[in-house]
Amino acid sequence: MPGEDLLGGPPETLLPDDPAPREALSSGVDPATVAASNPTSSLAWAELADRAFEAGDVVTSYAFARTGYHRGLDQLRRAGWKGHGPIPWEHEPNRGFLRALRALGRAAEGIGETEEAERCTQFLRDSSPAAADELL
Repeated sequence: MPGEDLLGGPPETLLPDDPAPREALSSGVDPATVAASNPTSSLAWAELADRAFEAGDVVTSYAFARTGYHRGLDQLRRAGWKGHGPIPWEHEPNRGFLRALRALGRAAEGIGETEEAERCTQFLRDSSPAAADELL
């Protein structure tokens, strides 16, 4: 069985694919439009968080990232995640959540929430070393 940990650890969590937001974003649709029409898309919220952060609006980035993070947690739980275990970067539908998690940590650091930033970074590393390598 793919994702089975023979040492008894939790299985990988693979979010179901929702290609519409990803395709809209890749075709150049504004992330705000994508988030408004797909409010459960962590990817759209992560894009908004990145854009706000790059523009120097750290507080808005934090709000967008937190929204994407919580939307992703809801999806992970529905997919069977029990609060820990692998969330592989290699599975493209997981990337929105992992990007939102990274964006939340980055924005938390930017507003002086050092402990939250550290928790987010550790959560990212624990969930997906490949995502940590890619995003940190």
